[in-house]
Amino acid sequence: MHDPLLSRVHNAFRSAFDLDPRSITLDTQPRDVTKWDSLGHATLAYSLEQEFKIHFDIDELMGLENMREIIRVVRRKLDAAPSKPADERTRP
Repeated sequence: MHDPLLSRVHNAFRSAFDLDPRSITLDTQPRDVTKWDSLGHATLAYSLEQEFKIHFDIDELMGLENMREIIRVVRRKLDAAPSKPADERTRP
């Protein structure tokens, strides 16, 4: 099954780290990505914010520790967004 949210997170990783999205899995964490240091973390967060038109608070930023957490946090933010119907939240 194709998950549009996962595809968009892959886009953010590609933008932040210039990686082939197929190299990013649900088990990906910072030690798996050479450029995912503190500056890379900020770059990834910015890429995610741009991709999804969301904003992370400091606690959420600190919680973006791995791919599974990124998916969880982004999904929670999209589900909480009042302005779009649910079927439009994962569309580009």
